[in-house]
Amino acid sequence: LTQHRIDTENKEIGVQQLEALMAAAARARSVATTKMNAQSSRSHSVFMLHLYGVNDDSGTIVEGSLNLCDLAGSERLDRSGAAADAKRLKETQAINKSLSCLGDVFNALGNGSPHVPYRNSKLTYLLQDCLSGDGKALMFVNLSPTMES
Repeated sequence: LTQHRIDTENKEIGVQQLEALMAAAARARSVATTKMNAQSSRSHSVFMLHLYGVNDDSGTIVEGSLNLCDLAGSERLDRSGAAADAKRLKETQAINKSLSCLGDVFNALGNGSPHVPYRNSKLTYLLQDCLSGDGKALMFVNLSPTMES
């Protein structure tokens, strides 16, 4: 997890800083070809924007955050061909485990469970603040159109 400050006083500098940050994040993202997808995300990407503001008249300080997550998709090892490559196998297992943990968190929250297993994966631990309390979540899901899926 890396934290970067973006200049909000000088728009031109701030935009340059943001573009450089997004380019670095794109280079760090793991993408590979599988039998099911020509460009398969092999890692999750989480962009956390923390906002702070001050009302100059009242002195009131407000803060919030926006979390944008691009989650790697769940895969069946036999269909993706990932089992043949040790590195891809490990990636697929890690992806599937973290998505399963996210599902466990959603189930616990939906059932009003007294214990929510946020610490079961790095992903759910990282998203704990936005999934609990007053946080709001919106999810877009891209499903495979094949009958086999």
